[in-house]
Amino acid sequence: MIKLTRLNGSQFYLNPSLIETIEEAPDTHLTLSNGNRYLVLEPARVIIDRIMSLQARILRRASHSAEQKYLLRRNAENYRPYCRLDEE
Repeated sequence: MIKLTRLNGSQFYLNPSLIETIEEAPDTHLTLSNGNRYLVLEPARVIIDRIMSLQARILRRASHSAEQKYLLRRNAENYRPYCRLDEE
């Protein structure tokens, strides 16, 4: 969710996946996929930067948890790989 500011100064959070179009007239108009429209104070470039930051955070968290869960060994000092190359 990204934080946006209405024209009256109140703040709200919006799911950026619902944004269909961003139009800049004197005010910024957001049109959502469900048909709702919002007028916000932030310019389009700020909204786009916030969306990109959110997606980058999501991808970092997803890759970090996968790395911890699948690539790191518990008790690495006790790990002894079993290899039978010297036996024939």
